[in-house]
Parts: sequence; structure tokens; C-alpha cells
Amino acid sequence: MRSSVRVFFILLLLIFAFVFAGCNTPEKNESPKQTEISASENIKIGFLGAKTGARSYGGTECLKGIQMAVEDINQAGGILNKKVELVEGDHASNSSAAVKVTQSLVDQQVVAVIGDNTTGITKLAATVCQSSKVVLVSPTATGSGVVELGDYIFRIALLDSVAVPAVVSYLAEEMHWGKVALVKTLGQSYTEGLTALFKPALVRNGIEIVSEQKIRKNDNKFRDQVTELTQHQFDGLVFPGNFNEAAPFMVEMRKQGLQQVAIGGDSLYSRDLITYGGSAIDGCLTYAGFAVDTRGVSGRTQEFIKKYQAKNNGLLPDVFSAQAYDAVCLVADAIKAAGSTDPAIFKEELTKTIGWEGVSGQITFDQEREPIKSPVYLMEVKEDQFVVKAVIPINVTNEINGN
Repeated sequence: MRSSVRVFFILLLLIFAFVFAGCNTPEKNESPKQTEISASENIKIGFLGAKTGARSYGGTECLKGIQMAVEDINQAGGILNKKVELVEGDHASNSSAAVKVTQSLVDQQVVAVIGDNTTGITKLAATVCQSSKVVLVSPTATGSGVVELGDYIFRIALLDSVAVPAVVSYLAEEMHWGKVALVKTLGQSYTEGLTALFKPALVRNGIEIVSEQKIRKNDNKFRDQVTELTQHQFDGLVFPGNFNEAAPFMVEMRKQGLQQVAIGGDSLYSRDLITYGGSAIDGCLTYAGFAVDTRGVSGRTQEFIKKYQAKNNGLLPDVFSAQAYDAVCLVADAIKAAGSTDPAIFKEELTKTIGWEGVSGQITFDQEREPIKSPVYLMEVKEDQFVVKAVIPINVTNEINGN
């Protein structure tokens, strides 16, 4: 009996050994399979913007540039032997939906979000991306307080703090402006910030402000302010406000016989300025981080323009599409340099960006991760369209050193 029991236990032990060995065998075989699946996964990059809604133009143009960049990257072999997959998030021009849309992109495991094209929504999205440790790169947000929201937050826009000194130097040296009038829009933070940049730049370049006029947002009657301007001699008008006030202001100037042109920030770089201002806007100036310069375009930029035109019935790309294209390519290069798709790792490569050549120009990040973009495109209204008047290079070393 004892012998039978001993045999039984021996058989039982053999059975257990066989069963556990059998269970462990598939486990050993699963590791290569899991690695293969991981290797075949796409790298997801998210688009955040407005594809629909009242202010969808900038968003749809950014999306065009992003789509082109993803297509070009994949045709060239992808990133780290993986394809890039674009995940689109449409907030429909509704800032209250921006956080939810951004969170949806994060939940879909994007490694980077490209957008928004506006400063306000970029800030909302930044709170989500920073807390989720996902890189965000805005192509065109120029307002203050963006990168301060966290070390995962970047932008590649031409900042007013870079553009204004360069443009004012051009006004003094090339256009020989010695005296200007200035028009401020009361209670508008954009105007306040831009005025704070224009005034010291004018002083440094020896340009005198002979008259400073004040208007209010959405005003369209400016007879009194323009009448006061007729009492002064000046070479041009500094208008650090929006197109919807600039257009009627210039119309009133022409009515009262003043022929000086205005210079303003990128809020004047709108087709609506020409639509509402008509011939009164001829010669007015603004600036941008990208424009098609038919006199000197070459290399990657020329190739980008041709591809864009082929996809868009011959139309020319603008700052939104070009800088969005660059934002994707910059992220792709950072991932390659880091050898990792982990945002915590490749964001460190982004911070090292110096003299990176994109289709919209050259990009360098300073110590605060703010972009120094070169060149500045000075735009002039001519024959009912914006044309490049000058391409102004930026001294990156001076900008980094605060000179």
C-alpha cells in the first residue's frame, strides 16, 4: 500500500512538472511577439486647431502644413523606423472645448500636440499637455505667458520682441523715417504689449513720436484723432492695433488729406484689412514669420511651396501652413536626435535647438525656450495684396545676449 502511495505521489509530481513547464513555454515565446508589435506601432502626433467655426482659417491652414509634413516624413522612411500617424482634434473655434479636445488627443497617446495657432487656446491646451507630460508646439502663438506654463511647452512663432526692433531699424535706415505718430487702442492688451516694444525701439533708432492718439476697440469714427494729426509733420503712422480699427482710421486719414502709411504688428496681416480699407491701405506695412519671397526662395522652401501649390490649386502657402510644417519636422528631428519617442527625453533635444533650418526660416531657442526666428518678412500692401517689401535677417547672438 505504501509503495502504491509512493508511486502515486511520484506520478503526481511529474504531472505538475509537465504542466508548469508547458505553461512557461508560451510565456517565453510571447516576448519576441510583443517586441514586434511595439516596433510596428506608429508614432502619433496630434493636431489641435479649428477645422470648423468662425475662426477656422488659421486652423485649417495649419492642418494643411501638418499633413504635408507627416506625408514627407513617412515617404522618407518615418522616424526611428516607425510611421507617423496624425490624430486630428477640432475645437471648432470654441475655446471652451479646447481642454476637452486636447485631453482626447492625450488619451489617444500622442507624443506631441501641434497647435493651437492662437495664444489663448494654446495656453489652455498647455495646462493639459504639461500635466500629462506631452510636448506641445504652437506654430504661431505670439502672445506672452506661453512657454512659462511648463517645460513641455514650445512655440516657433516670430515673436514681436524679435520682429519690432528689426523692423524699426529698417524704417530708420532704409525708409529714412525720422518722425512718427502713434495710435493706441485703450484697454487692449495686445496694443499695450506692442506699444511697449515699439517705443524704446523708436528711441534707439532716433525716431521721434510727434503725436500719440488714443482710440477704443471697435471704434470706427476717427475724425477728431485724425484732425489732430493734421497739425503735425510725420513720416509714418505706428498702429499697434487690429485691422478692424486700422482700416477705418486709414480711410479717415485719406479723407483729410494725409498720405502717410501705417506700420503695425501681425494683427494687420489680414485680408480683411484690404477688404475694409480699400485703396486707403495701399503701402501700409506689417510683418510675418514667413511669406513667399519670389525674389529669393530656394531649397526646402521652394520645394515646400511647389508641393503646397500642387495640393491647393496653385495658391501660395502662408505663415500658418509653413510654420505648422516646420513644427512637425522640428519634433521629428528631436525624436531622431534623442533616439526616443518619450516626450520626457526628446523635449530636452528641443531645448537645444540652434540654427535649425525650416521652410519658414531659421529657428533657435533661447535659455527660456523662446524662439528666435530669422528672417523677418516685412510685408507691404500693393495692388490689393500683401507682397514682400524686405527680408530682414536677425542677429541671433545679439538676441540671445539681450542686445
